[in-house]
Amino acid sequence: MPFMKGRAPVRRTLQYLEAGRLVLKDQIKILTINYGLNSKNNAGTKDFVFWHLPQVQYKNPNVQILTLKNMAPSPFARVFYETGHQMLIDLDSRTKDEIHEHLIKVIGKSQKVLEEEAIAREKKDNPANFGELCDRHCICEIPGQVPCPQTCPLPKHWRGKYKYNKIVE
Repeated sequence: MPFMKGRAPVRRTLQYLEAGRLVLKDQIKILTINYGLNSKNNAGTKDFVFWHLPQVQYKNPNVQILTLKNMAPSPFARVFYETGHQMLIDLDSRTKDEIHEHLIKVIGKSQKVLEEEAIAREKKDNPANFGELCDRHCICEIPGQVPCPQTCPLPKHWRGKYKYNKIVE
């Protein structure tokens, strides 16, 4: 399997990508992370980009995420909102886990909001659902469907026992 080659191939598994906890707020459109490759104060940011950035990209498909290397002496993240505002977040001398927790707290959705969105996605009142706990008890209540055999008997040629067993009446 070619996707299991390279450094830390676990980063490309679906289970790993779905385990990400950082879901960005809806107003965020662009996230840039600036860091250097050679300095000790950039080590946590470099590890964050290596381990957590694929999860952030997977969880936020509508957000443009950029990494800029060796452009500034100290690491930082810049967040661009759809209103035109920007926010700078200092990442200097932090570990990857500290950066992750801080970003969850500052630019991530709260756990309460995530739970409300999950409930809204389930949406129980789908018009295609029918049964005991739904708006319609049977599919025959929808216009254009075959009527219930309980109320209106089906024609003989529609029923399997007459069609396949060649019962003639």
